[in-house]
Amino acid sequence: MFKFFKNLTDVWSQDMAIDLGTANTLVVLKGQGVVLNEPSVVAIIENQGKKTVLAVGDEAKTMLGRTPGNISAIRPLRDGVIADFIVTEEMIKHFIKKIHKNKTFANPRILICVPTGSTPVERKAIQDSALAAGARRVQLIEEPIAAAIGAGLPISEATGSMVVDIGGGTTEIAVMSLGGLVYSKSLRVAGDAMDNALINYMRKEYNLMIGDSTAEKIKKEIGTAIPSNNNTYAVKGRDLRSGTPKEVNITEEDTAEALNDILREMVDGIKDALENTPPELSADLVDMGMTLTGGGALLKNIDKRLSKETGLPVHIADDPLACVAIGTGKALENEEVFSTMLSEY
Repeated sequence: MFKFFKNLTDVWSQDMAIDLGTANTLVVLKGQGVVLNEPSVVAIIENQGKKTVLAVGDEAKTMLGRTPGNISAIRPLRDGVIADFIVTEEMIKHFIKKIHKNKTFANPRILICVPTGSTPVERKAIQDSALAAGARRVQLIEEPIAAAIGAGLPISEATGSMVVDIGGGTTEIAVMSLGGLVYSKSLRVAGDAMDNALINYMRKEYNLMIGDSTAEKIKKEIGTAIPSNNNTYAVKGRDLRSGTPKEVNITEEDTAEALNDILREMVDGIKDALENTPPELSADLVDMGMTLTGGGALLKNIDKRLSKETGLPVHIADDPLACVAIGTGKALENEEVFSTMLSEY
């Protein structure tokens, strides 16, 4: 009887790899690739002191900044780590049920990627959330390793590989060789910091108050690391002086100026990594260069800016948004090969 239920569980609950990101959560099912890509947002409704989940993912994101008093749209992860344990648990539980079509025996083995700078306490919180959400076993893999695997870098060979993963909450910088991290650094500066920089710039230069969603649209539509043309973009918000709605046109030069300090911090972090890389591996990087992954890699001309500042060739991964999730999925499918890179808490 036990064997029957075990086999039934194996059939009904496929192993999962999760890129639990600050901005988006991607899920890979073993043997199927990316099956879910939704914002890491949960909408909570409060009724007579009791809080319940109203929406998760895409539906919840549309509510950001637009909710009435009894509904709050929450991003439960900040800087790549859990800020709200209970809401994160509910979010993971929702995604597991959505993928497994609410099947009763959905208790998969899960591999989750974590920032290199996360503490043992933060890592255990991620593992505990997944276990509480119904996983039968949870393992962790560091984000830059997953990103390098997803980008197809030869991290198991005796040659230097460098990856810069620019996510929503953190920028992961790592140099790898022989299947391990030679140097790694996690910066709490990434996509969210870019959005905040654009919000502050619009307030300072145009007296215009905008929200996170508008800032993200600006970043995607006209954001750039190096201005290359005179494109303009119409931004709508609230005039800080009159309090009325207002529209202004901004240029690529505006966004480059707004994002300059954020990009400078990333460049400094990359230079620190290069200074701490052994000479033999540095020689490899002259030829191999660095690979950019994560949503931040899609910022216009960011590769040109980093190449100009570091003198290294810079490559953008084929699918930067899904690169970490794809790499986590490959590690899940080839656990024997990548076993030394996985951990449990």
